[in-house]
Amino acid sequence: MRPSESVAARELASIRAQGLLRRLRAARADGAHAIVGRRRLLNLSSNDYLGLSSGIPRWAQAASSSRLLSGNDPGYGPLERSLAAHRSCRAALVFPTGYMANIGAVCSLAGRGDTILSDELNHASVIDACRLSGAKTVVYAHNDVGALERGLARARGTALVVTEGVFSMDGDVADVRAIAGAARRHGAIGVLDDAHGDFVLGPRGGGTGSAERARMDVHTGSLSKALGSLGGYVAAGRRAVDLCANRARTMIYTSALPPAVVGHARARLAEPKAARRRRLARNVGMLHECLDSMGLGREGARTHIAPVVVGDERRAVRLGERLAERGVLAHAVRYPTVARGAARVRLSVTAWPGEGELGRGLDEVRRACRSLRVS
Repeated sequence: MRPSESVAARELASIRAQGLLRRLRAARADGAHAIVGRRRLLNLSSNDYLGLSSGIPRWAQAASSSRLLSGNDPGYGPLERSLAAHRSCRAALVFPTGYMANIGAVCSLAGRGDTILSDELNHASVIDACRLSGAKTVVYAHNDVGALERGLARARGTALVVTEGVFSMDGDVADVRAIAGAARRHGAIGVLDDAHGDFVLGPRGGGTGSAERARMDVHTGSLSKALGSLGGYVAAGRRAVDLCANRARTMIYTSALPPAVVGHARARLAEPKAARRRRLARNVGMLHECLDSMGLGREGARTHIAPVVVGDERRAVRLGERLAERGVLAHAVRYPTVARGAARVRLSVTAWPGEGELGRGLDEVRRACRSLRVS
């Protein structure tokens, strides 16, 4: 049994013994009523206090409740089953945002007396999750599996290892196979935040940790990046997901996504994406050729995200402004998003632009960098 399932089984048994176990039930709002299974019930669980969701098309309605009350639209079930299959997991749970999914997963699986090992370049949502969990947090050097192993050897309680798949400000990729192996050797729970790699990298867009030997216990992802919708999700074993449904305050104490958003995410997930990934791969190649030609390429970072590291905050802002003047939108990223002295302009390419348009845009990147002597 995976470590996440062992921990979840123990915690769920305690919750069940106290009579506090929660289960999600599908419910579809229908004016003053809710359709639950085949029954039409008077809905006294909704927060639609003024009845403003009635008399409008279903696609325009809000959920008006949390998922554990009457906001668990029937569309969630098929979406979560598809997401679980996508990540080769037993179950999945959708959250309103990826930020909330990270906080929900980490805080459900670790608490006081436990240890979280977090890569130093992890996203703010992971940093906040570590703080909120109450667990001891050990920040290990970026992508340094040796440092991770040393931290795991000293960990107390349940140990959680959390890493991004594609790091959002640097564009480099975690050594997920080595990190997953280290977690397994120490009986730790591996958590992979693959918001920027999901649906893009790996065989058939399976994500950063989709190879068998790189599989982590728990995967978190975003529905609002490569999938072009809204929301986030956790995919893991059945017990771990059930524990999140019982412990994740970011799912329990917030309104559910509107039914239209759930349906949109389902449609985007089912849509073939191979041609889009091929166009993206072409554009990624063009981006890195441009950066290499200026001496700004970075070893080992060949994804759809690439930073032009300037260092000085004001200079980074000037580069962003110069690009905007030349018809290119790329923002300066400064402290505290990145370390002091590591300010940059973050470039990210998509499958949208054709070769000609992207080529012209990258020419403007070259000119702007030359004008400010960025090299």
